[in-house]
Amino acid sequence: MAHQASYLFSTRTSMALAEKIAHHYGQELGKINFQNFSDGEFEPVLDQSVRGGRVFLIGSTFPPADNLLELLLMIDAAKRASAKNITVVIPYYGLARQDRKDKPRAPIGAKLVANLLTAAGATRIMTMDLHADQIQGFFEIPVDHLYASTVFIDYIHSLKLENLTIASPDMGGAKRAKNYAGHLGAEVVIAYKERKKANVIEEMFLIGDVTDRNVILIDDMIDTAGTLCKAAEILMDKGAASVRAMATHGVLSGKAYVNIENSKLQEVIVTDSIPVKTELSTKIKVLSCAELFADVMKMVHEHQSISEKFII
Repeated sequence: MAHQASYLFSTRTSMALAEKIAHHYGQELGKINFQNFSDGEFEPVLDQSVRGGRVFLIGSTFPPADNLLELLLMIDAAKRASAKNITVVIPYYGLARQDRKDKPRAPIGAKLVANLLTAAGATRIMTMDLHADQIQGFFEIPVDHLYASTVFIDYIHSLKLENLTIASPDMGGAKRAKNYAGHLGAEVVIAYKERKKANVIEEMFLIGDVTDRNVILIDDMIDTAGTLCKAAEILMDKGAASVRAMATHGVLSGKAYVNIENSKLQEVIVTDSIPVKTELSTKIKVLSCAELFADVMKMVHEHQSISEKFII
């Protein structure tokens, strides 16, 4: 029986990451012809036959919503072109913060996106560090949920920090921080914050001792960076020797770059799941998740177990 062919395509805004993934995968990205209409509508057309093959469609779904729509149209195009498997690779899964109904008459955006991806024709989802693990349960198709810890832990080892402490900037990330700390043989502290509304912190308290410790704050995403910068300030005031931050997704909206540059953070490390404007802050360092995705894509295509890729 002939080996099933694989094809890689990317949305326009994830092209830089997709090219790196394709390089590690050992295959060039397929071409897509985009027809743009004057009113802003667009039509992506796959420029090669994918009949009977496995198609990997790579695209992070950060705003604007056109990024999600582009991915959905590409899935539909692959389905109608008779692709046998359509694996949608979403390094950053947008709307993931809308994972539950936390107030009356609120939507569950993460579930809606799952429904849209499935309805469009996706047969498998591959993503990284979802804002909430239970989003995997919103799908009735296989989900490969990868962790950036495989990328970050090597970098933490390379820093050779003594008196290392892992910190969570909120209660929600306590489990993640504990897992990192266990893997690194480090201590854990937690910052407890109270919010009155989204992106605005009223008060923050520290649980644990950081005197003379080199602290690394671990989070799944950095949006306005308000929480991280506030946490870094408190950690330094409580006697920390240094504070760094690591977050998988550099959303970096609003005044995030200015906040980071003016903060007490020594450096901020993110992955390239979302394009980052590193020129706007000297403190931001980007580690690529391309090799991780390429390895797992290859394993999936060759029907191998991917459990070795789950450190945390």
